[in-house]
Amino acid sequence: MTVLSRYITLTYMRILGLSVSAFVTIYLLIDFLEKISKFTQAHAAPLDILLFFLYKTPSIVNQVIPLAVLMSTLLTLGILSRSSEIVAMQSCGISLRKIAEPLLCIAFILSLLTFFSNESIIPQTSQRMKYIEQVVIRGKNPNTFFRLNNIWYREANYILQARLFIPEKRTLKGITLWQTSDDMQPVRRLAADEGTWDGTGWTLKNAVEVDFSGGAATAFRKLPVTAVRLNLQLNDLKVWDKHADDMGFFNLRRYTEKLRKGGYDATRFLAQMHAKISFPFASLIMAFVGIPFALRGGRSSGIAVGIGLSLAIGFAYFILNAVLLSFGQTGILPPVVSAWAANFIFALSAIWLTLTLHH
Repeated sequence: MTVLSRYITLTYMRILGLSVSAFVTIYLLIDFLEKISKFTQAHAAPLDILLFFLYKTPSIVNQVIPLAVLMSTLLTLGILSRSSEIVAMQSCGISLRKIAEPLLCIAFILSLLTFFSNESIIPQTSQRMKYIEQVVIRGKNPNTFFRLNNIWYREANYILQARLFIPEKRTLKGITLWQTSDDMQPVRRLAADEGTWDGTGWTLKNAVEVDFSGGAATAFRKLPVTAVRLNLQLNDLKVWDKHADDMGFFNLRRYTEKLRKGGYDATRFLAQMHAKISFPFASLIMAFVGIPFALRGGRSSGIAVGIGLSLAIGFAYFILNAVLLSFGQTGILPPVVSAWAANFIFALSAIWLTLTLHH
């Protein structure tokens, strides 16, 4: 690494550190003010509140990294332009590509770190955060568990397993409900295609009921519709519905494969799966977009301009990405297209800005 590259890298890293710290602090402060009244009403212990925000921090860092990279790129090049250092570098025969290389390399490394963080750190911390918020603080039902391909629920002498929960339809798919004796011997089993929440309980459709005695099946009945009165509430399932958001790419890919093999529609999970790769590389895209914007401003690119531009561009990216991703989850767009479209659009914009940049 040359002296110039080290100088640009150190300048960039200092601003990046400040940007990430500022965004994380603002995020935590807003989130704290939003949740503190609910936590207080639930008589949450200070340690539980502290652990909740501690476990949430890694996820926040991953979310703000692209915006921090964009702001750092604009501010670094803006400061160098304002002090005429960019002009001095160019007068010494150093191209803009050489000046931008350290910034793009750092952004690429951050993209890789974000991806690996999503695979290894975020799934663990997010689940602990949700458990503290929903079970420890708010007292939600702790007997509902979401696993890679199943939802399990236990209540007294009943054990329920379901393959999939669709919150917008208030429906469980692929249900098996066991009723057991006090010594855990099977008494009855209900297998149903789906179960729908009616406000007071669950209604199973196309169910097959099997009675057991002495461990052997004694009677079979087909029930087109049957009501089941369990204490399993809709909110208990919503606690774990967002688990897919916290899965890594590989776990989510395995999950969607099992859903598809089971005959279930995995479209919304496929869109999330592809986003597990596309979103980490938003950092690289933001650096690529920020470079021509900063260099176009020249010496007028001050701190205020850099902050304003980064917020405007960053929010435009996040809004566009969220809209396109929702299109993929509902099947309007192919999942892979919806996940990568925002990156592609902003990358093309950056290429156009670079090609029209007056060197």
